[in-house]
Amino acid sequence: MSKSLNFVMISPHFPTNFETFATRMKECGINTLGIADAPYDQLSDTLKASLTEYYRVDDMEDYDQVYRAVGYFAHKYGRIDRIESHNEYWLELDAKLRTDFNVFGYKNDDMLAIKTKAQMKEIFRKTGLKVAQGRVFGDDDDARKLAKSLKFPVIIKPNSGVGASDTYKIKSAVELEDFFGYKNPNIEYIMEEFIDGDIVTFDGLVDHDGNIVFHSSLEYSEAVLDTVEKDGDMFYYVPRKISPELVELGKKCVEAFNVRERFFHFEFFRVKKTGELLPLEINCRPPGGLTIDMWNYANDFDVFLEYAHVVTENKFYANITHPWNVVYISRKANQNYVNSIDEVCRKFGDNIISVQTVPGVFAKVMGEHGILARTETMEQLREIVRFAQAKQ
Repeated sequence: MSKSLNFVMISPHFPTNFETFATRMKECGINTLGIADAPYDQLSDTLKASLTEYYRVDDMEDYDQVYRAVGYFAHKYGRIDRIESHNEYWLELDAKLRTDFNVFGYKNDDMLAIKTKAQMKEIFRKTGLKVAQGRVFGDDDDARKLAKSLKFPVIIKPNSGVGASDTYKIKSAVELEDFFGYKNPNIEYIMEEFIDGDIVTFDGLVDHDGNIVFHSSLEYSEAVLDTVEKDGDMFYYVPRKISPELVELGKKCVEAFNVRERFFHFEFFRVKKTGELLPLEINCRPPGGLTIDMWNYANDFDVFLEYAHVVTENKFYANITHPWNVVYISRKANQNYVNSIDEVCRKFGDNIISVQTVPGVFAKVMGEHGILARTETMEQLREIVRFAQAKQ
């Protein structure tokens, strides 16, 4: 009888839809060992039942406490086989713990390449991929010079950062001077030429040997920056059809960044004028929000279970045929809609999967409510979006 795998789950309760990882892994005979700062009685009953043991620390930012928690598990259960949060915020913590406990997966030395945009650009270039021009800048003078050579508008964002937070589209020298006034002095920023394009992603899961066992994509109605700026509606979807060119580029990136037994979420620009695809950045974790659930609805499979299979047997069993498009449609509290959510559900009952309430922190982008729907054709998808977001 082989021993159970010891899998340390960092922050297993967040986001809520990721709790299913613990459930499926427990079902596959894995010791699920949770570490977080949430009191045990605040965990959901499902998560409590799915964890072999839970270790509460006072402060997840205090490395010594988290280190001691992993040490306790190692002492009690034997060698730790995996440490994972599936969460961008804890990537460096995960890597540090893996380094100190010699656990399979990304270590400290890998972090620069997968956390900093400047280093990502270097790797894209080395792989022969074209990227948006730009670099990290030093003082304000350096930024002025760089803006002059790149020409306005430019995009400024943290060199190491998540999503669209602290990202600015600077359209003139005056706006650049304004930026110097409000920028965070403790953050290293990168400036890039503005590319007029849509963001399209290549997402999926890689097995222990670096083979892509499942891939998907996301397309957005508009850039997140625009949604936040005008505080309006958005929608994004998992399309049935994915361009072969995107799959080819995605494969190159998985190889270049040596992704092993983990989820990935790579962002590309699709240039509006030419249709050319340019790599923007890589994230070595599942896409955020409800995307991972959307994969399940799009493919009629259980990606949480398949992940557990990859960890335990290095096998992915589901047959992927991409039978559905799945769309997330945001509804903002500040908008005056023609049709209520109930009316949307009545009219498109066969297509509606669920209606979600969005926590406050995400509502600015995702709306206070989100409608999940699936369709066989893109025409149906667009019809549902139009009906759900029509304004008075």
